[in-house]
Amino acid sequence: MAHDLTSQQHQAMLAIRAHDGEEAISVGELADCLLIKNHSAIGLVTRLVDRGFAHRLESAIDRRRALVALTPAGSQVLHDISVRNLAQLKSATRILEGVLRTTRKLSARGSGDQDS
Repeated sequence: MAHDLTSQQHQAMLAIRAHDGEEAISVGELADCLLIKNHSAIGLVTRLVDRGFAHRLESAIDRRRALVALTPAGSQVLHDISVRNLAQLKSATRILEGVLRTTRKLSARGSGDQDS
């Protein structure tokens, strides 16, 4: 994957970015979102923090909650990956449209060749 991210790290960064709560996403919420255990989410967040893509925050509401947010570097990496993925989707769309046109032509020819 781009920027040497694992799929799980990319998914975590997307979940962190997409979170729309009152505060940044908690590690527990991230674990729930990714369908992983809390200790796995802690390790995942640690790796993102170590790479400079995320940082931990203290909750103003509940100091026991561990929060995580993207750093500017993490936001930039996520943006870069998203732009690349959109370009690939556009390319795939053009290919699939061509396949669909060809399939329709072949289908039209095939239905005209049948005897009733």
